[in-house]
Amino acid sequence: MSLAADWRAGWAGRAERMATARYGLAMTTGLLGLAAVIEALARAAAAAYATIPLSITQNPGAQFFALGLLYCALGLATTLPLAFLRPVPAAVVLSAASLLSLGLFHFLTLASAAAELIAAYRCGRSDGAQYAALGLTVPFLVLALAAGGPAGTETWVLTVVLAALVPAAAWAGVARRARAEALLHTAATQAIAGTLVEHTARGERARIARELHDVVAHHISMIAVQTETARLTTPGMPAAGAQRLSEIGDTARAGLTEMRRLLGVLREDAQAEVADRHPQPGLEQLPCLVDEARESSGAACRFIISGPPVTVGPGVGLAAYRIVQEALTNARRHAPGAAVDVEVHYGDGELRLLIRDNGPGPERTAPAGGHGLLGMRERAAAVGGELRAGAATVGGFLVEARLPGTGETGR
Repeated sequence: MSLAADWRAGWAGRAERMATARYGLAMTTGLLGLAAVIEALARAAAAAYATIPLSITQNPGAQFFALGLLYCALGLATTLPLAFLRPVPAAVVLSAASLLSLGLFHFLTLASAAAELIAAYRCGRSDGAQYAALGLTVPFLVLALAAGGPAGTETWVLTVVLAALVPAAAWAGVARRARAEALLHTAATQAIAGTLVEHTARGERARIARELHDVVAHHISMIAVQTETARLTTPGMPAAGAQRLSEIGDTARAGLTEMRRLLGVLREDAQAEVADRHPQPGLEQLPCLVDEARESSGAACRFIISGPPVTVGPGVGLAAYRIVQEALTNARRHAPGAAVDVEVHYGDGELRLLIRDNGPGPERTAPAGGHGLLGMRERAAAVGGELRAGAATVGGFLVEARLPGTGETGR
């Protein structure tokens, strides 16, 4: 049963593709027209030569020629428009020709009936023509009830069959179109969902990379600096202890190298990122961050605030904290021992950050393989601000960020 059903479904699918394809429709129409002509000639011959002429005036050959010409014209009129007109006009013309053939001449070929069903199916699949396809049923039903001839005759039976099958073919076209639209909608929904998941994953990878760089790398860098400072400033340290501290520093620097490699993998396809809307640190923790940097490096580090404080959102506070944290790490890594000034300026509804050191500047504008400056720019852009970094006019290196505030003065 399954094989038979598959076989029937395969033939039905091939017949549908042949009937609806551009060149397949022309071929199908040609075959239907040829079948209609053959059937018309056969019926004309049967009508002309079925009985013996009753008088010498009756000429079977002339009768066959007249009937053959009429039946062939009707057969072609009820098949050929299928290939030359659009679905709705073709269905209307074929229905009118079929009704004329049935009502006036009580004649319709099987090929013409098949063409009528194909036209109804194509009309049902057309956009906005579903009701027109169903309306084609009414004339056949009226003809079957009123003028289709005596019940049981071939014409009456064919009219009733068309009245029943035309709406079925139209509904099949409507169902096919609805199914195609549903499949298209499902595919679009799945594509949108896949894109959303991919975008979310990229944003999460970018957030993880940013947090690893700003938080974990910051602490590992402090470990490296503190071990080197302890080894050089502790008097009377045994050689074994100094060796261990040196190994700790080497391990920390190797960890930073591996982390930069990992960050490169994470950022490979995560160009766009999602800003963190629920940060923990903010502007209130900046003094502690500066004190921590001063204690770990042993270099001068000043924290300067100017202007009446402006209220900022939690996202802006987190971005400011991370930018200052990364700028301090950058200074400690590329200019060890250099004095650093961290300035926070409030004014005109914005927050301005200036992190300046007196170490070397030009060669640090684009560190090879680094993600610090990129991460700072991304953080500033994520909250609607901007950041620039480069050599300061008075020497050293300068990181300047402008972040938006609410314009309300805090207390």
